[in-house]
Amino acid sequence: MYSDGNNDAYVESREAASVQASFVAKVYGWMCFALCITGIVAYLVATNHQLVNAIFGNRLLLFGLFGAEFLIVIGLSMAINRMSAYTATAVFIAYSALNGVTFAAIFLIYTASSIASTFGITAGAFGTMALYGYITKRDLTTLGNIFFMALIGLIIATVVNMFWANSMMYWIVTYAGVIIFCGLTAYDTQKIKEMALGVEGDFEAERKGAVMGALALYLDFINLFLYLLRIFGSRR
Repeated sequence: MYSDGNNDAYVESREAASVQASFVAKVYGWMCFALCITGIVAYLVATNHQLVNAIFGNRLLLFGLFGAEFLIVIGLSMAINRMSAYTATAVFIAYSALNGVTFAAIFLIYTASSIASTFGITAGAFGTMALYGYITKRDLTTLGNIFFMALIGLIIATVVNMFWANSMMYWIVTYAGVIIFCGLTAYDTQKIKEMALGVEGDFEAERKGAVMGALALYLDFINLFLYLLRIFGSRR
């Protein structure tokens, strides 16, 4: 029987595109869910004076929360293959809630209107870079590696400037942070899209992949928002 090879390739390409679109939608669904949890928890904590005093009036507790957040991200990344899909999901949700507790600080520092407007700016920038990462045919691996190395430099510069307290360095770090996390958003989106075909048909692998992808994008969004808030936020 005659088989049209071009037609078969076209059908396979459409099926692959459908699988990728479905997986990426799940990843973004989990990311948005986590952002909602973070926002709700942050608002509830910020409007509870007793919690605010208990958390932000105790440096040991506050640094303990920051340390717990860091350890959860590292632990989830390293132990994801040994976890069940449901455990990984629960840990991710717990992390987003814990992040909301420390995120309450922004409601104490910045006005609600500037937080809302900056969130909109962040969503626009994030969405644009995510769309680029999804549709581009260019391999972003090299750029992703460059942005990751730049991120390490950004962290070091931030720590140094905590002691140096140089205003020029502060703004250099701020604008560099915006550029780095915009780039990482595009890179992570492309990586997640490519991941889709490797986890198709395996619920455990697909859910874990979705959770890790959502975590990466969640961190990109949160950090981009924080750096943009430095620029556009109005302090109380």
